[in-house]
Amino acid sequence: MKLKIKYFAAMREKAGVSEEILETNCKDALELLNELDKKYNFNLDRDHLKVAINEEYSSFDSSLKENDTLVFIPPVAGG
Repeated sequence: MKLKIKYFAAMREKAGVSEEILETNCKDALELLNELDKKYNFNLDRDHLKVAINEEYSSFDSSLKENDTLVFIPPVAGG
């Protein structure tokens, strides 16, 4: 299935793009995150990472459907 993935902060830097269309067989957001981590080596603390599917906060075990848009939201550093 095709999914649209949007990246922010450190994830955008490592991916080298702000968004992409990805062809995948992943069943849920966690499986997709693992696939993306292998591709881009995000290496983020998943306890502080959030996911939104189609502009709604979701859990990592949420099922994915064709043409979903996902945003993985990393923690924001600042001072």
